Amino acid sequence: MFSAISASPSKLRYCLFFAVWALSHAAEAAPVKIATWNLDWLTLLPASAPQLPANIPHRGTRDWAALSDIAHRLNADIVAVQEVSDEAALRRLFPSPDDTRLLTTAPIAQNIGLVLHPPWRMVAHEELRDFDRSPSHGGHALRPGLDVTITNGTQILRLLVVHLKSGCWDRTWKENGHACPILREQIDLIANWMTERDDEGEAYAVLGDFNRRLTVHDPYYLHMIQGIDPVLVTSGFANPCEGGNYFIDHILLGGPARKWLVRDSLRVLTYRPEESGLTLSDHCPVSVRLDLP
Repeated sequence: MFSAISASPSKLRYCLFFAVWALSHAAEAAPVKIATWNLDWLTLLPASAPQLPANIPHRGTRDWAALSDIAHRLNADIVAVQEVSDEAALRRLFPSPDDTRLLTTAPIAQNIGLVLHPPWRMVAHEELRDFDRSPSHGGHALRPGLDVTITNGTQILRLLVVHLKSGCWDRTWKENGHACPILREQIDLIANWMTERDDEGEAYAVLGDFNRRLTVHDPYYLHMIQGIDPVLVTSGFANPCEGGNYFIDHILLGGPARKWLVRDSLRVLTYRPEESGLTLSDHCPVSVRLDLP
């Protein structure tokens, strides 16, 4: 039980000021949580929509309620999302009017995007259509990349959100099938983007679904980081959401952001046993915390 403390009005004003100052500075010093989450064909479009394959997940009210609860439990400041059809679907999952939402507008049902919780806001953004390699290789359209600059009013962080070509999870660099040629071209695009950020001295992160079991010894990863030294936060860990396989959802930190990583903060938000019968996602949210200077 707390007891009342008697004090003069001037002392009370000082105590109140100090309490507000301490709380505001504690909030400023709290680590920033950054996450990536592939949402497995998240859409409100009818099943008959021409851009939707027949075999995708179809969600009802209970499924959406569970996904919303997971998003709430994730409680991340910065969330990169993949496989979202449009802003209506993204807004239903992240409905807060205080959040900033951004989604690419490619003519596909698997767009990628970003959700920012205050005080984070966007400064600039650009869709990188070169990540869609279908004009060169044929086949269906692929996802663009998303280049975003964000700020919390003090620090600036450059983000590249990606969802790369599926089918080349752990094959060799010289593999000419299984989507590997397309993935190599996308890896080159990431390498160029990171090199530019390093040259500019920017703090940056590359995050999303790489569809590749990256490790620090993987040839695709080694090609991507030539001349630079980012931190692959998922390296050496197994993903409990994928049966103990290496991660394909990754977060890389580069430039000054390398030093912002909170040690041992990598987390996977696995689904609860009571959610096992619901149509959620075949990916779980992956997150780390950053301690900004």
